[in-house]
Formats: sequence, structure tokens, C-alpha cells
Amino acid sequence: MRNLLVVLAVLTCAWSCVAPHASEDLRPARAALEASGPLSAVPFEQVEIRDEFWRPRIERNREVTLDVCLQKCSETGRLANFARCGALEDGPHEGLLFNDSDVYKVIEGAAYTLVTTRDPALEARLDGLIDAIAAAQQPDGYLNTYYTMVEPAKRWQNIAHGHELYCAGHLIEAAVAYAHATGKRKLLDVAVRFADHIDATFGPGKKLDPPGHPELELALVKLWRATGEARYLALAQFFVDQRGNPTGRERFGEYAQDHKPIREQREIVGHAVRAMYLYCAVADIAGITGDEALWSALRAIWHDVIGTKMYVTGGIGSSASNEGITRPFDLPNDSAYCETCAAIGMALWNQRMFLATGEAAYADVVERELYNGFLSGVSQSGERFFYSNPLGSRGGRARVPWFDCSCCPTNVVRFLPAIGERIYAQRGDQAFIAQYVGSAVTLELDSGSVRLAQETRYPWADEVLVHVDPQRALEFELRLRIPEWCAGRFDVAVAGVVDQPGTTRIVDGFLAIRRTWRAGDTLLVKLDMAPRRVAPDPRVAANEGRVAVARGPLVYCAEGYDNGGRARNFVLPADEPLHLAAGDEGSEALVHVVARAQRISSRKFERVELAEDEPLDLVPYFTWANRDAGEMQLWLAEDARAAEVHGTFAQQSGDVWLSASQAFPPEGLGAVLDGVLPRSSGDHEIPRHTFWDHRGTHEWLQCEFRVPRELDTLSVYWFDDTGRGACRVPKSWRVQWRDEHGEWIDVRLRPGSSYGVECDRAQQVEFEALRTDALRIEVELREGFSAGVLEWTLGPRP
Repeated sequence: MRNLLVVLAVLTCAWSCVAPHASEDLRPARAALEASGPLSAVPFEQVEIRDEFWRPRIERNREVTLDVCLQKCSETGRLANFARCGALEDGPHEGLLFNDSDVYKVIEGAAYTLVTTRDPALEARLDGLIDAIAAAQQPDGYLNTYYTMVEPAKRWQNIAHGHELYCAGHLIEAAVAYAHATGKRKLLDVAVRFADHIDATFGPGKKLDPPGHPELELALVKLWRATGEARYLALAQFFVDQRGNPTGRERFGEYAQDHKPIREQREIVGHAVRAMYLYCAVADIAGITGDEALWSALRAIWHDVIGTKMYVTGGIGSSASNEGITRPFDLPNDSAYCETCAAIGMALWNQRMFLATGEAAYADVVERELYNGFLSGVSQSGERFFYSNPLGSRGGRARVPWFDCSCCPTNVVRFLPAIGERIYAQRGDQAFIAQYVGSAVTLELDSGSVRLAQETRYPWADEVLVHVDPQRALEFELRLRIPEWCAGRFDVAVAGVVDQPGTTRIVDGFLAIRRTWRAGDTLLVKLDMAPRRVAPDPRVAANEGRVAVARGPLVYCAEGYDNGGRARNFVLPADEPLHLAAGDEGSEALVHVVARAQRISSRKFERVELAEDEPLDLVPYFTWANRDAGEMQLWLAEDARAAEVHGTFAQQSGDVWLSASQAFPPEGLGAVLDGVLPRSSGDHEIPRHTFWDHRGTHEWLQCEFRVPRELDTLSVYWFDDTGRGACRVPKSWRVQWRDEHGEWIDVRLRPGSSYGVECDRAQQVEFEALRTDALRIEVELREGFSAGVLEWTLGPRP
């Protein structure tokens, strides 16, 4: 056994996107393009993936997901927009102003597919699309179908939200990838002309705004590496330096991480995907320049994300209102946003941080995203998608074929085929295995050439057999990541000898083995994959009294499908052992976790009724909602007070028992009595209760008291998100009290008192004094709209 040591000291970054198989005119001397840094990435095309887990998914991405995305881009007018913009066909622009980016991401994903699997028909199809893109480009190099066709006078007028620079970034990434894959540079020439136009428009003495949605910055670094043109790197650095700089411009605020200079930022704020793409670019620039102030900012932000704002699945972004971050430890489950694109962004950023440092902590996050936060975003069939990935559901949540804003499906299609580049890395005479995937690669180390091959059934099995075949007897260091989740519990056998003295040590979370290796040597690592309980951070209110279950890199959840239709009324006792069981999902064999648990049948205050023990069947989180759209719960009740009684929305707040006809998020019920006063009816920064997604219906919200109270006033502060969502002040409402017979009776309003429905202030009603053990409001929602309550107060008048 070995103890795991993780040292979090960020050094410098290596990130190479040079196309090794592109034509010679696309490949300036490598020495001029390589970024400095301690580790070098291994391009995915050099990695042969044989893995029974990832290989079928990569094939399904090629055979199904790619075709689905191309077809949907065609059906929704995304492809036709380029032909129409280039006067190749007649018709109006269709869709959203950033739809061009989806087409570019699909081309990028298709290019990665072509690198490993030649497909002349696909390549011809893409060549035709690229012809249309080239035709849509304007004489000055500008390229955006929306602004060219719909609002030409507003070009470069809305940098904060116009997405022109965002689309340009995805064009550049697609162009570099396609040139790499095929050696054809038509799309690259288009991207270069557009980049030159942007360079002539933005920079010192020109427009000073950074991109409202970061993406162009990291793409410009890729373009610099592909062309050797220093202006592109300088422009990328300019945009990074301008982030939060108020000189000569109006800042875009926290939503776009533009509230203060990036070197002064110490915590993640705003839109989650914007943040991830920004941090990727900052890591690229820091790696190239060695800017310690940028590294210092990235280190601090990383600790903030991991320590206070990341879900156990790796998901980030708890709020739908800003598609992103709120405050530390605000991690609700049912309403968790956790956008698929944000999980991809986390993997991309942490891969850069790993290459910068050689530290396993960052590769651990990449693994968490791969097997949980990212993978849940695409169905097992490869043709349906989640945009957001909550950690709980009362049912009705299902992946869909497409979205009006389809950034997530088109991100999936470009992320999956490049999985291979996240498995291995190298530095000098050190070879790193960062991810356990059945695969093979040949590395050219300083000391010589060596072929490594992994045999494993990871993540289902706990053993990884590594074959080491150097071209000759070769001394070098092999480093294998010891995942954080196994808590240092592992066994290792080198060439059949268990734990040879003096040959192994732990360095930065890696098992480092330095020896003279010979052809035919093997190394066997066995990781502790016993199912385990994951305790919540006590500062996360949503998980009080709950526990998560994990095994290896996988986080598990309960689905109603496996548990008699219900998954949220179980109580898993703290001392209940966890066991493994075989299962399947279509053609894939899965490992389930099972335990004995109890269902809660009723609860109020401390009175709890539990049924007899019965089996609780847990499945990997990434598989949920593939069989039906039933209930799901990831954080399981360990304390009976955290379990739900089926068919109810209820929560205890001190000596008050709150319940409602509908509650979203369910854990938001307690917000109505938390004493936090809103700034306005549209305040999205504080917890709230809503009746979402009920619209135009009759609803109720009530509180029951442990001891009857004397009451004669009640005030309600309504939630109304006009301009952002579909909650409005209600059409009408009334207050009722419960008498000694259990009947609900309307209160008698005092003269001059009425049921107000105004925004931005508490609506108070006064009624004749009464004594009761329960009070409720009945609400009639406006047609087509829901409603919500930010805060309510009740009591006797002073």
C-alpha cells in the first residue's frame, strides 16, 4: 500500500496543437511553435484506443452523433445560412445569432474523426459546406451570417452579447483541425482572413473590448501554432489583458468575468462556460509567457471552483438564471444547471493545468468530468442530449434530439473523438499515464523510444496491466496516476515482483517507477474500487442529512426504474454495507451498487414512519434517464428527515413544516422563511420557491406549526422574472387557516386590507386575529405563467 501525496504548485504550461500530418506549408518549424512547459501532450491520433468502454462511444460518435448534428444543422437552416449569405441560394437567415458556431464545431468534430478514420463521403460533404462558408465571407474578411444578413449596421456594436468573436473562435478551431486532418487549407485561409480582419479592428488604439463570450482567445493561440504568425498570439494576449480592464471601455461585469483584471481575480464568477474557455486561454498564455501573475490567479480560481462550487459529478454552474455561478456552497440538486458544455470546459481547462504541472489533482478532475459530468450529457444511443445535468429529478426529465441553442450536442461531437489526447503525456525521460483507458502509444523519450499498452476493463474493473516495450533496454521513469478517490489504497507489481524496494515512490499524486525497462516488461496496478460513501460538505445546505455513493471514478444514483418507480423516498442507513451486482444498459454491461434501505411513508417534524427494508439498486449517474424519464436521486437520504414522502413537497424550517402543491427546486421551500430580503422581485441571487413548471394553475403554499400560534398578518414578496423567465406575480391569491376540525377557512380581512400583486415590495394583508396550527396561501397563476415566493412573514401585529 502507498500513501497518496498531492502537491498543488502550478508551474508552466505546454499545449501543442501543431498538425503533425498536415502538408508542409501548414507546418512551420516546431521549435518556433512549441509552448514551453514541463509536460508535452500526446496527440490523440498517435493513441490507439482499444478500450471496451470508450471505443464504442467514439465509434457511436462517428456513426450516429456526427450524422445527427449535421442533419439537425441542415433541418434548422444553420447550413443554408452560409449558402444564402454567400448568394448561392435564396432565402432568409434562420435561427439565433450564434448558430454559425454550431456548424464550425461539427466540422471540428468531423475533422478529428477523419484523422483516425478516413471517410471520402464525409470529407466531400464537408468540402461542399466549406465552399459555402467561403462564399459567405465578406470582401474585408468579416464572416458572420446573422449580422451580414439581418443586422449589417450593427456589426461589432454588441461585443458583450453579439457572439461575433465567439463564432470566429470556433471557425478558427475548425479550420486548424480540418487542415490538420486533410491537408486542405481552404477553410484555414478563410479563418486567417477573418483573423486578420479582427486584428485590424481590435487592439491598442482600436476597439478595446475583449470577447463577451471567451473562445477566440484560445483559438488564436491555436492559429498562431498552426501558422507561426506572431500577430495572432499578440492579439490573444491583448484580449486576455483587456479582461476586466476599464481603461477606455465599459466593462461587461461578472457575468463575462470582466469585473476586474484577470490577474486580480481569485474566484470564479458569472457564466460557467465563459469562465472555462477564458481559463483555458489564460493557461495557454501563461504557459507561453511564464506570467506568474496569471498562474497565481488560475491557482486561486481552481481552488475556489473545486473547494466551493463544483458538484460531486464535476458539474459546475448551479443556476439557470445566469447559466453559471452564484455563491460558495450554493449547490442545489434538482435545479442544478451543470451545463454539458461547462463539464467539457472543465476537462479542457484541467487538462491544461495538468500539462502545466504534472500534478494528478488536475487529471483527477479530468477523469471526474469524463465519467460523470460530461458523459451524462449524451444518451447511450448517441442521438439525444442533456443541456443541463441535475443531480435529482422528480420525473419528466429526458434527453432531447436538439435544442434551439445547441452548443452542447455540437460540443459533444468534437470532444469525444479527441479523448486519446488526455491519456498520456511525457517530459524528458518520463512517461505519464494520466487516464486508464485500454490503449497503446509509442513515445519518443529523451532516452529512447518506448511503446506502452494498457489492458483494463476500467471503470468496471480495478486492475490495469501496462505492457512496456522499449526498443532496447532503456532506463526511464514511468508515472501512473493514483486517483484521489482510492485514498492511497493500491497494490503494484512490476514485472511480476510485488512492490520492488527502491523502485517506486509517489510524486505529485503519481506512482513513479524508475528502472531499466526491457521488452516484455509489465506493470500491474490494482486500485481499491470498493463502493464507498461520499460525505457532503456540511456547508452545502441542500445535502444536509444525505450521502452519495461512488465506486472508482463513477458516481452512482438511484433511479425509479430500478426501484419500483420511486427513488426519492429511500433512507440508506449509515451502517448499511454496499455490495456490487451485475447489470446492463442495452449492449453494455454495467456494475450496479446495491444495499438494503427503507422507504419513508410519512413524516412531519420528528414523527417518521419507515417501511420494512428492501433492496436499493444504484446505477452510474451517467446512465440515468436512458430507460425512462422517472425519478432520480444522487444524494441519498441517510437521515430520515432528508427523505421525501412520495407525492409531497415538504421541508422543515425550525418549528415550521413547509409544504406546497409544487416546488422547484424542492429544497427552495425553506427559502420563504430564511429571512433573506430580496432587492427586487427579479432577484436571482437569493434562494426562492417557485411553482415551476406549473402555469396558469391553482396552487398552494402552507406552513404548519409545532405549537399553535396567534396570527393576524401575513406578507408575501412575489418572485417575478419578467424579461428573463416565465414567472409573474399571480392573477390572485388568498389566505386560509386550519381550524380544530382540520378544515381550511378563508381569513377575514380587516377593512382596507387587500391581496396585492405588485412587484418589488412585500404585499401585506391584515386579518382578524386567530389561533391556528397551520396557515396557507392559495394562488391562481396567470395564464401561461408560473409564480414564486422570495420571502413571506407572518405574525401578530406589534
